[in-house]
Amino acid sequence: MLTAPAAAGLAAAAAATTAVRVNQVGYLPDGPKRATVVTTSSSALTWQLRTASGTVVASGSTVPRGADTPSGQSVQVADFSSYQVTGSGYVLTVDGSTSDPFDIRAGLYDGLRSDSMAFFYHQRSGIAIESSLVGSAYARPAGHLGVAPNKGDTSVPCQSGVCDYTRDVRGGWYDAGDQGKYVVNGGISTWLVVNSFERAKRAGTDAALGDSTLRVPERGNGVPDVLDEARWELEFLMRMQVPDGKPYAGMAFHKVHDAAWTALPTRPDQDTQVRELHRPSTAATLNLAATAAQCARVYRPYDAAFADRCLAAARKAWTAAQANPAMYAPDSDSTGGGAYGDTQVSDEFYWAAAELYATTGDSAYRDAVTSSSWHTSANAFTPYGFGWADTAALGRLTLATVPNGLPASDLARIRSSVTAAADGYLSTMAGQGYAVPIPKDGYFWGSNSELADNAVVMAVAGELTGDARYRAGVLEAMDYLLGRNAIGQSYVTGYGETSSHNQHHRFWAHQLDASLPNPPAGSLAGGPNSGLQDPVAQEKLSGCAPAACYIDDIGSYSTNEVAVNWNAPLAWLAAYAAERTSSGGGEEPTASCAVTYKVDNAWSDGFTATVTVKNTGSSAVGGWKLTWSYPGGQRVTNAWNATVTQSGAGVVASDAGWNGTIAPGASVSFGFQGSLSGSNPSPTAFSLNGSACS
Repeated sequence: MLTAPAAAGLAAAAAATTAVRVNQVGYLPDGPKRATVVTTSSSALTWQLRTASGTVVASGSTVPRGADTPSGQSVQVADFSSYQVTGSGYVLTVDGSTSDPFDIRAGLYDGLRSDSMAFFYHQRSGIAIESSLVGSAYARPAGHLGVAPNKGDTSVPCQSGVCDYTRDVRGGWYDAGDQGKYVVNGGISTWLVVNSFERAKRAGTDAALGDSTLRVPERGNGVPDVLDEARWELEFLMRMQVPDGKPYAGMAFHKVHDAAWTALPTRPDQDTQVRELHRPSTAATLNLAATAAQCARVYRPYDAAFADRCLAAARKAWTAAQANPAMYAPDSDSTGGGAYGDTQVSDEFYWAAAELYATTGDSAYRDAVTSSSWHTSANAFTPYGFGWADTAALGRLTLATVPNGLPASDLARIRSSVTAAADGYLSTMAGQGYAVPIPKDGYFWGSNSELADNAVVMAVAGELTGDARYRAGVLEAMDYLLGRNAIGQSYVTGYGETSSHNQHHRFWAHQLDASLPNPPAGSLAGGPNSGLQDPVAQEKLSGCAPAACYIDDIGSYSTNEVAVNWNAPLAWLAAYAAERTSSGGGEEPTASCAVTYKVDNAWSDGFTATVTVKNTGSSAVGGWKLTWSYPGGQRVTNAWNATVTQSGAGVVASDAGWNGTIAPGASVSFGFQGSLSGSNPSPTAFSLNGSACS
């Protein structure tokens, strides 16, 4: 018999509507499809997969797993991976309990690829966030440009005793729910965003991350939008470098933020506090060296001058860090912003050396790589994932994938360390009822990021070996983030029947002020944290099982904050999961098709929508063009995952190249933003390559 979650998780699991936990967004046709069932039964149960109309299309028996320690629940697992027919509104029924509805389709992650990257544009400092790109609810003036009432960031003084000058440190991304900007957290986040593009380029799928694929003001400039977004942070990181002629020249200031904690809520442009630069640190300097070296390698085909600037900054930072190898940020420096203290920086030296060597091939950087204890250490990859304080894994991933001159035996060992780590994560998943690639004691601050980082390693292992089980592991990790978890809730805003929407943030603070928005779609919550390090969690979650120590409350910063270093691996994984190869060209074939048009978000003068096109014919569509007319005077202003043009009421959407093939029974999705005046009626007729769709 099915039961509610264990008593230890009651407070956190209140959001769960069913004992059958699934990825509430859905599953890829060729991917794993598993659900976790909360039950006290020790005998296998019958599962049934039903369509939206109630037709049973597959059935089978669950596999009892018994007690699942992290969740405090007794569970069974239903596996329906063999069913690959695409569709929407599927549900899984087990012993009288029915899951939340979900889809099975190839374009499942297309929207999340865009939305998870849009998070960084929303978090930009020093630029107005445009209504035409994000909608009126999320538009805001530029923050921290020295325009009253702001007192930064164009001329920021140091903390007392740190320096006697001011610096222009405008730009960059606000780190999290606060409005501080931290070099060490910005560094790993930038690296992941740029690495996502670098990996896609190796795979030949980088067009999906190319120019005009994101809602950013730089779209259409001939540079991949992902790199445009990362550049906003890279420019800030280089502004944080101590200038020539000053003490510690070439080092990087550790962080900049308000002198005291910013009140909640506060829109960035309304912040009245003095901003302060905090003293340089070796860790920050090496983050600059690593990310700027990566920049010099990846940006060169698009902007050689910028690549040269990056390389010069990277070399200067490396030299400065060598001269000042033990300047540590103190844990006590936590007034007004996070301390980000780190007294172990040999891993940052290894990471920076690896990036500089991969970019330049210089023997000095090669020697720094091979002489580092991290080069042969068994601990570069840990069960708890890499992170801003543990960066040796980043060096390993670069050396394993970017061509370099290391001996073949070295490369084999490095690549083997990646696959061994990934095997460990798969083993951890196999031992748990929810298939989570983190240990049972790994539910601490930012546990969702820990999981996502480990999934990145699994994806790279799949790239190195071609072994499909690593991709399956990545997709099951995504299942966890999107609802197949101890509380039956998606941790990503806007994705899933029950998703987080009160994340801790100064501006996305609707829970505190109804005039402010909830977080935009695609924002990842930190996740379960058994440490309960905020008053709300302490009050509401006492006695929770580790994997259930989460509450969707704006006051619970220890379980429900957002952060750039959490969304960065989510964006990396969403781009990876959304990938599919295509062939095409030649004449556009006629098609049999069905179209779903969904308005995702609407406001007084605009809206966003997702269009899903299903090939209902028996032949693949290679190259597609979808047309419709608007009955209400709506205008498409920008789009993603398709090229969309409009003339009068008529709209034409063409494939983006990488998604040009639609196999029989498969679907593709694209999204766009539109403007309107008055009503917003949906179009009623669509044609694909000249043939009417149902």
